Amino acid sequence: MTDETPICSAKGCRADAVWVLAWNNPKIHTPDRRKTWLACEEHREHLSQFLGVRGFLKDVVKLEDWEAPEGA
Repeated sequence: MTDETPICSAKGCRADAVWVLAWNNPKIHTPDRRKTWLACEEHREHLSQFLGVRGFLKDVVKLEDWEAPEGA
């Protein structure tokens, strides 16, 4: 991450991110690969449901607690 304040990944949202949603599309990613979306409080549930319905959501972690996997 950079020194810039991370913002929510929801379309059009410019709010500060509070959550990291770790996901993986098993059709194109290896099982250990984790892509991430960031979410503010308002959009955490919506983005989680979007990924969850597709079977992509792997984990939801507070941004302050997130540790990117080695080599990410």
